[in-house]
Amino acid sequence: MLATIIISAAIIAYIVFVVVKQMQKIKKGESGCGCGCSGCTQNSDCHKAD
Repeated sequence: MLATIIISAAIIAYIVFVVVKQMQKIKKGESGCGCGCSGCTQNSDCHKAD
């Protein structure tokens, strides 16, 4: 029982860490995928002409 709680807490902590890091990247205006924009097939979706 204690092992299940510890493992679950570790998984939840990791998920929270990933979400926070992604939110920080979005606020900084960085790419969400981490691969850069040059040559990306989704470039037009991320950077629509205003």
